[in-house]
Amino acid sequence: MDGTLSQLAVVLASVVGLGVGARLLVDAVVRLARRFGLSELVIGLTVVAAGTSTPELAVSLDAAFKGLETIAVANVLGSNVYNLAFVMGVVALIRVIPIDRSLLHRDGIALLAGTAAGGGLLLDLALTRPEGVAMTGLSVLYTLYLLQSGRDGQAEADPDAVTRAVTERVSFRGRDAVLLVGGLALVLVSGDLMVRAASNLARGAGVSEWVIGGTVVAAGTSTPELAVSLVAVRRGSLGVSVGNLVGSNLFNLLVVLGLAATINPLSVSAAALSTLAWLAAITVLVVAALWTGRKLSRVEGGLLAGSEVVRWVLGLLS
Repeated sequence: MDGTLSQLAVVLASVVGLGVGARLLVDAVVRLARRFGLSELVIGLTVVAAGTSTPELAVSLDAAFKGLETIAVANVLGSNVYNLAFVMGVVALIRVIPIDRSLLHRDGIALLAGTAAGGGLLLDLALTRPEGVAMTGLSVLYTLYLLQSGRDGQAEADPDAVTRAVTERVSFRGRDAVLLVGGLALVLVSGDLMVRAASNLARGAGVSEWVIGGTVVAAGTSTPELAVSLVAVRRGSLGVSVGNLVGSNLFNLLVVLGLAATINPLSVSAAALSTLAWLAAITVLVVAALWTGRKLSRVEGGLLAGSEVVRWVLGLLS
């Protein structure tokens, strides 16, 4: 009983840490986005997405090193479903999300392509080293393209943006760096503590390894995405909020799984196929909803969040 209470206390403390860290992180990256001449959407898709996906990276790489392929893969697939269904759904419940055209035409297609590529390679229930290297390489190329196109787009919209960016960056670089590193560190440490505590609670209940990886661990490692997206949308930084989720999903599929497979070729049970099918369906539904209406309504957000609750119930009951 005492052990359970202590684990619950850790979970509550980590929630507070995530909230504080996310606020510092969002403040820093929004300012840095403007000073470097990049849009908030591009920063959300790259810097913030990679930062908030670090828990998934740490957990899956550690699992790959230890030969726990089930945890490594379930964590990534479950986190991606959680990001699109629950996190984006909750954000939409708070505020109707208008979607930037570039998010649909460029990043929506990239999300569909990345999900199809990662899912297609997993259909044989295995990922080889060459496949892992190829996935990581694709992510690097896409990130470089985003950074270049984001800078070019900002320069076209405001020809003086680059000049102002250089001036502001010299004056405030140190302060922003401290806020960025401090906020990110607090988010990551708090997320790690939550994963450990939640996993211990789940194992004590006798839940299977795949379900733990795809639900409890996945939600725990996605808590930074949830915290950052909620803080960003409350502050009106919708580009950071939505870009963070899309970018995190691409990072998880291509970089996290790619590096894990490069370290140790992955093989999983057929249980992965059901989660993979759920992820594919959610991804198509979200992109289709955004494409037709160019916004995510509260009703759609509620349906997305509800679908994740259903997935958890079905997983835990099975």
